[in-house]
Amino acid sequence: MEPGHWPSEHSDALCDYFLKGVSYAEIGREINARFGTAYTRSAVVGRAKRLGLIPPARMASPSIVPSLPGDVCPPSPRRLALPYLNVPPQSAMKPVARVKLRCVGVQPRLIPLDQLDREDCRYPYGGEKDGEEITFCGHPCQPGSSYCTPHAGLTRRSGAASARVASPVVLRLISAA
Repeated sequence: MEPGHWPSEHSDALCDYFLKGVSYAEIGREINARFGTAYTRSAVVGRAKRLGLIPPARMASPSIVPSLPGDVCPPSPRRLALPYLNVPPQSAMKPVARVKLRCVGVQPRLIPLDQLDREDCRYPYGGEKDGEEITFCGHPCQPGSSYCTPHAGLTRRSGAASARVASPVVLRLISAA
């Protein structure tokens, strides 16, 4: 027997046992003993739901669960006990305002990376849209920084001096062979 395939006689037996009030686990055991199958309790529950069988009233009290039009079966008792289950937090449901980037009163030179000199500011511009070229400020850097004075102020916390000591960076090109 292939998984997920229920012959009609198995489905009929499930309906009969279900209408007698037998539990899903017991229905699975009875069908397995009768037909030589290996259905699990979960398989029986899934098949019962697909057949549109409604669980007995003891599973969900009408006073607790309001019936909605078009509802085939009421929610499980566990879902009733934990209504917050699988619900995103309120903060995730609100649209987030787009962050406005800080800017400084500097007109960038917009130099491509391959044309930057050692003393040029490396504050990036562009690249937000697909295919948009990334260029750099290009104004003279302040001593010990990769940025000009206005951009260095944007990249550091106010009042905190950098603990890093600036030193020359040596890059080594390796050929892909």
